[in-house]
Amino acid sequence: MPAGMSWPSYLKMAAASLLAMCASAQVVHSYYWPDLTSRESPPKHGELKTELLGLKERQHKPQVAEQ
Repeated sequence: MPAGMSWPSYLKMAAASLLAMCASAQVVHSYYWPDLTSRESPPKHGELKTELLGLKERQHKPQVAEQ
C-alpha cells in the first residue's frame, strides 16, 4: 500500500479527503454566487458579474470578474 499504510486507514483517509473537497467546493459556491441569468450569447470579457454575499450589505455594486 502507498506510504506503508494499511488498506482500512488508506480508505478512511481517501474518503475523508473526498468529503472535505466536496464540502469546501459547496462552501465556495455558496459565497461566490454566479450570475446565472439566461443570455442568448455568452458574456464578453469582463462582463461576468459575481457577488460576495457577505459584502452585499456593505457594498451595493457587484464585482466584475476580470481575467
